Amino acid sequence: MYSSPSADATKPLTLNKTVFLGSAIISILLIIWTIAFPDYSETLLSASMAWVSESFGWYYMLVVAAYSIFALFVGFSKYGDIKLGQDHEKAQFPFLAWAAMLFSAGIGIDLLFFGASEPLMHYLTPHTGLEPASAEAMREALSQTFLHWGLHGWGIYALIGMALAYFAYRKNMPLALRSPLTPIFGERLIKGWLGDGIDTFGVVCTLMGIATSLGIGVLQANAGLTHVFGIESSKMVQSLIILGVVIAAAISAMTGVEKGVRRLSEFNMLSSILLLLAILVLGNTVYLLNTFTQNIGQYFQTIVFKTFDVYAYDGKAGADWKSGWTIFFWAWWVAWAPFVGLFIARISRGRTLREFVFGVMFIPLGFIFAWFSIFGNSAIDLVANGATELGEIAVNDAAMGMFALFEYFPYSDIFSLAGVVIGLIFFVTSADSGALVLANLSSRGMTNDTDAPVWLRLFWAAATGLITLGLLFAGGFASLQSVSVIAGLPFSLILVLYMMAMWKSLKEEGNKRKASTVGTANVLDSGKGWKARLQRIVSFPSHKQVERFLQTVVKPAMIEVEKELKDGGLKTSLDIRNLASIGKDIDAGIDEDDGQIDGVKLRVGHGDEDDFIYEVNLIKAERPNFTLNTSSKQAEFYYRAEVFLSDGSQEYDLVGYTKEQVLVDILHQYECHMQYLHLER
Repeated sequence: MYSSPSADATKPLTLNKTVFLGSAIISILLIIWTIAFPDYSETLLSASMAWVSESFGWYYMLVVAAYSIFALFVGFSKYGDIKLGQDHEKAQFPFLAWAAMLFSAGIGIDLLFFGASEPLMHYLTPHTGLEPASAEAMREALSQTFLHWGLHGWGIYALIGMALAYFAYRKNMPLALRSPLTPIFGERLIKGWLGDGIDTFGVVCTLMGIATSLGIGVLQANAGLTHVFGIESSKMVQSLIILGVVIAAAISAMTGVEKGVRRLSEFNMLSSILLLLAILVLGNTVYLLNTFTQNIGQYFQTIVFKTFDVYAYDGKAGADWKSGWTIFFWAWWVAWAPFVGLFIARISRGRTLREFVFGVMFIPLGFIFAWFSIFGNSAIDLVANGATELGEIAVNDAAMGMFALFEYFPYSDIFSLAGVVIGLIFFVTSADSGALVLANLSSRGMTNDTDAPVWLRLFWAAATGLITLGLLFAGGFASLQSVSVIAGLPFSLILVLYMMAMWKSLKEEGNKRKASTVGTANVLDSGKGWKARLQRIVSFPSHKQVERFLQTVVKPAMIEVEKELKDGGLKTSLDIRNLASIGKDIDAGIDEDDGQIDGVKLRVGHGDEDDFIYEVNLIKAERPNFTLNTSSKQAEFYYRAEVFLSDGSQEYDLVGYTKEQVLVDILHQYECHMQYLHLER
């Protein structure tokens, strides 16, 4: 049984001490261990990674394929038009702003780090069976890179993001990692120790992942500053970069997602596109467009084979290559899923499942195709034609690969400076959105439309900066990166449970739709009162008229139904108050002293099964243009008495109904609900 839309609205927002202290203690112990015993921790974690890859490589290949297939199935299925929110809600962010935040949250600094380096590595040191620097290795390089950055990774993000957003905005649960598991483990366990354990695990994974990525990114930023300005690479410079990033992230955190992360993401997306177009225009344009087209074709042509290729017939060399590349990437995507999935869910309220799946999986994919193809093919073409130094730099120092590539283009200093700026802004958006996710996970009493207080976001932003700074001086990034990848194995099982929970809940949605087609005697009139019905259709009442209608017609009808059901032994409640949390257009002018009614809500309990909710809310709406008299100061708005069920507004107006007709409508909706419960049993 899920809570009603406003059920948690009055709960105080407090610190979840179990999650906060548990994750802090685990993280501190891991960091102290890697700093105090760097050689031992690195050896142990490297051996653990090798064991995970050798023993569970086949599992990773299968389960990552399953995530993407399931996400695409949901997008294409009849459930695709289900809203991540109530049926009447609109998308929280405009499409371009949403796409920009998807781009920044899910890709980030990795584009700059791997853009030229990974294709060159696959070209110069390909997997078994290919000759290095051959024409076949050249064709294979981008196909392999696309595999690691393509549909599989974004399928992971789509799965976790849709599950989190669906249960938060559709089922009115907190936006937390525990919520999607409620259908499987039950509300008691999820609100108790099991839910706290899952959120604690998510905080640790997120914190370790952000810290290691920021550390890697800082090293690249320092390399860029050295390349552009000749600033020596040193711990002091890197410390100042971390400090600057944390301060910027703190400022962005105080402005919220709607301003800080959104604006930075939009700037970064535009800057990255301009940089990409500049390389395309100033490079071998026709060649790059040809290879871009062929790379996409080869990716989709070979995707099925590569999805399940575990190099079973290539011996130890094949196993080592698979472990170092494909399995590492799959585990890394899964390890990052709690952070990115939560953030993507946070910005996706009001979108349909189909919009969400196709947006998350294909919007970044198109940019990834363009970025890796243009940067990668530019680098490969240069190395194939004698630029051997570029290849050596990319293989031995991946962070410098992009800056080394810029040296072969005009305006190289401008491009390098742009790369540094874009990278730093990526750091800020990662730290900011990461602080938001960490703060939300470590809070108690969260609703699906609130964020943790600013002070807690600032704390986590500072904590990630301090951890990154400590690891920078201790050299523990590699060990914590291994921790994140190893943690991906148990979290991959949680994602399997997410699929099961989503399938169960989507079947419930299907049963609700089927139940809504139940035959009913919901007839407004017999035809004799057609003039009154016509008058109701073309009338556009005022606030006072609708408020009086709620008071004199709807309220008495609900009281009668509520009394009858209660007499029948059912647990019922009748709530007469303002319900502004249900929809943004609900009138907020309640005055309890003079008895004004802005909403009436009937709730019927059914034990462990879903409650029946029927509410009528006073809604402000725009008056149709054809009814406006331009020669008078006629109101531009009118008011409606809209029906809301547990899944939001049903988009029809009761104003003008008689008391008996309202009673018939309540019974019709209750009959549909009972049919839904029957189908669920």
